Amino acid sequence: MAHAYHHAVSSAKRFGGTPEDYQAIHDWMDASKVILADFRHRALRHHAEGCYAAEALFGTTIRNAAGRNVPVRQIAEQHILEDLGRIPSFADWVRCIRPEPWMARAGTKLDAEAARHAEE
Repeated sequence: MAHAYHHAVSSAKRFGGTPEDYQAIHDWMDASKVILADFRHRALRHHAEGCYAAEALFGTTIRNAAGRNVPVRQIAEQHILEDLGRIPSFADWVRCIRPEPWMARAGTKLDAEAARHAEE
């Protein structure tokens, strides 16, 4: 799906209530588009851990306009399934990152300065 609103409409059809009941969760799932405006933004929240992070942020359940308590994790899972067809792990995403030398750089000048100040 291209927009968080369409996910919210889908949630309302699946769980009852109105799209507005679900909009904040779907907006959060796709908020990483602000830093990367293509499919790669999904690596930040579109995985199993992202479902638990949504639950930690929004609570275990939300009460929709129909008066039904809906598990937040199920809403996040629905979003991911609609976008990817499955719920990957974070490790699934990370395995696709090609390591570059700068990613493992250690022993920078700042590290040396911090160690020197710690000795003082």
